[in-house]
Amino acid sequence: MTVRPGLSLFWRIFLLIWLAMAAALLINNVVDRQLVNYERQKLEQQPELAALAAEAVRIQQDEGRGATWRYLREQGEQRGLQLLLVPPGRDADMPRHMRERRTERGLMRPATIDAPDDFQLIVWPHQGHQGWAGYARGRVLQWTLAFVIISLACWWIARRISRPLRLMENTAQAIAAGQNQLRVTPDVAGRGDEVGATARAFNAMTDQLCALLARQQQLLRDISHDLRTPLARQRVAIELAAETGADEELMASILRQNERLEAMTAQVLTLYRLSDSRQSMRREPVNITELVNHTLQDAADYAIARQVECHLTVTPGARQLTVLGDADLLQRALDNILQNALDHTPPGQDVNLIVRVEDKAVFLELQDSGPGVSESVIGQLFEPFFRADQSRGGQGWGLGLAIAKDVVQAHDGDIHALNRPEGGLSVVIRLPVFTGLD
Repeated sequence: MTVRPGLSLFWRIFLLIWLAMAAALLINNVVDRQLVNYERQKLEQQPELAALAAEAVRIQQDEGRGATWRYLREQGEQRGLQLLLVPPGRDADMPRHMRERRTERGLMRPATIDAPDDFQLIVWPHQGHQGWAGYARGRVLQWTLAFVIISLACWWIARRISRPLRLMENTAQAIAAGQNQLRVTPDVAGRGDEVGATARAFNAMTDQLCALLARQQQLLRDISHDLRTPLARQRVAIELAAETGADEELMASILRQNERLEAMTAQVLTLYRLSDSRQSMRREPVNITELVNHTLQDAADYAIARQVECHLTVTPGARQLTVLGDADLLQRALDNILQNALDHTPPGQDVNLIVRVEDKAVFLELQDSGPGVSESVIGQLFEPFFRADQSRGGQGWGLGLAIAKDVVQAHDGDIHALNRPEGGLSVVIRLPVFTGLD
């Protein structure tokens, strides 16, 4: 994969924020100057101020500077302005701060209005007046522009960081759901920053984990498959040895262990066969009530041997429901859950199987009367080869519930377990209804 060169994420964020702040300051300064020039031009073009300047010249010529000063102060207070009449060639008589302002080319330069006889009227807003220095609309515009620029920069940064991270999160969730072929896309993994490095590390880690998982599955599959032939031959040899007069009790014990190994091998092969053949699974309408009855009939002898009674409850709306799938696999899944419940229900207690319909789905809930499962491990019950604590440690290998989970998921359903308040474990299967709903 080609890695695109580029700055690190730290420097990208730092430079972008710095440039956004610099642009905001520059634009604010430009806006300030434009507003000041606009306000100054407005003042210089006002006919009222030109008439006021002419009147000030007349008063000074007729009544003197004192009367002019009082007149300009009165008019300035009414208008929120500082007014100063400057005779021709008398700039030196102006206050120092006004002379400095007149020479400014920026924000501080006051407006100058020509008056009769070469007089000039200097106009400057009072401090705090809503003129160009504190112009409300201008300030709003300045802050709006700064907010927009910085917001765009922050949006770009957030999108630049969150978008690939969200993509990696979605990819991780899809891989966790079983889509092991997915990887983070090259446009993200090819980035030259920390996000790209994280994506490449994620892809490398996923490749290694998937390779290890595939090797583990292949190893278990091969071992289970290769064990079937010697186990079958061993079974024949045991039966022949029993017929020739060997110790019957010893032969029976060896035969039981042989049958256990054969059953475990068959379950392992079933588990991996389900993982490999979901797309080619047979699908046809299966009546749920008939499926449950067949499963209970097959388990009747074992339930009698365990001295456990099985009770079936089917709600009226669920009697004619069908699901789309493989009847043999569904019965295998239900039988595994029922066998697990019978194994952990003490003699004289009950196992309840409830069939109901909710929200266009059929629910099969199987309740046992056993000791339950620790809440810390209840979420691991459906993992292959997992065995709960000794209170539920039966004779199995932790494959029955894992097979049931794969069967249910292959039929677009889900399965979960929970401890019952009155004691025991409840396993709930949800399957989408095919036909039978009103």
